[in-house]
Amino acid sequence: MKFLDLFAGIGGFRLGLEQAGHECVGFCEIDKFARQSYKAIHNTEGEREYHDITAVSNEEWRTLRGTVDIICGGFPCQSFSIAGKRKGFLDETRGTLFFEIARAAEQIKPRTLFLENVRGLLSHDKGRTFRTIISTLNELGYDAEWQILNSKNFGVPQNRERVFIIGHLRGGSGREVFPVRGKDEYLDSKINNAGVIPYGTGGIPQQRAVVKSNGISPALLATGYKDPQKIMVINKENGMPCETNRVYSSEGLSPTLNTMQGGGGEPKIAIKIKEATKQGYAIAEQGDSINFSLPNSKTRRGRVGKQAAQTLDTSCNQATITNDMRVRKLTPRECWRLQGFPDWAFDKAQEVNSNSQLYKQAGNSVTVPVIYEIARRLE
Repeated sequence: MKFLDLFAGIGGFRLGLEQAGHECVGFCEIDKFARQSYKAIHNTEGEREYHDITAVSNEEWRTLRGTVDIICGGFPCQSFSIAGKRKGFLDETRGTLFFEIARAAEQIKPRTLFLENVRGLLSHDKGRTFRTIISTLNELGYDAEWQILNSKNFGVPQNRERVFIIGHLRGGSGREVFPVRGKDEYLDSKINNAGVIPYGTGGIPQQRAVVKSNGISPALLATGYKDPQKIMVINKENGMPCETNRVYSSEGLSPTLNTMQGGGGEPKIAIKIKEATKQGYAIAEQGDSINFSLPNSKTRRGRVGKQAAQTLDTSCNQATITNDMRVRKLTPRECWRLQGFPDWAFDKAQEVNSNSQLYKQAGNSVTVPVIYEIARRLE
């Protein structure tokens, strides 16, 4: 089936759809930096290219009728997310962009609509916003189905819940897609799969560098932090009892974890992360993610993601604990991996964009394996 990629970003929808055997005929993306990554990653030669969707005329959309089977798009979600101001359709610059998809669908009449947004869309304005969307699709002749899916159940260690909507043109031959069930598996290359190269080897000057143990991905150290937290493992040679090792925070506070009580023989690396709970902190271990947005906030909760990243946003302010006992920010490459992008795609985007743009693009993207699992059910 042939698809039109609206609000295309860096092409997360496109990768998943192409992996399922579908073909892109055109795309629309207003952000010039995202377009740079998109065109570096994908072969767009001969395709329709649009920038500002509001500037595309009905006449232009109608020229695609009969050539497009699927319109896909993750329409801007800031208007409906908890993190945003939740103005919904009152937001004239973003919230109304759903109706641009509706306008394109009315003119093109594809067999299928494939849409994505934040989970908060369902509850926004006591459900009235979502009801408006479904009613609009109904008026256009589309029967809708939807499901909330979490990226962590589709092969990537990121806790990212999104609502996916499939619209079937009434009278068409499309079968129901949902429910979709994830495999509930993690990728082999978890964030904590890291090794340490001592300084002065391999041409790395002045400091230690954390890398993937398979040698693929160099990773940033926590040089951007003020006094990054370190972990000190105290053993019997330093005066601790011989029957146990305990893990201490860098401030010399009380032990954070006892490493032997669970039966394991190796010391754990863990730190206390301040958060606004009765306990006042959460424990972060290797492989957990740490949200360091607003680190001095007294109202933040849920800073620690257990063995998975929390939902990536446009700043990607998440960190993890490394094997050399440092807290470091996730790299842009790791953030792209958390969205299911292959390294070759990141390499191409890295050639045309800065790290700040690469972080933003990862946070704005959809998760490719989730798109694939849905796309392979479209017919």
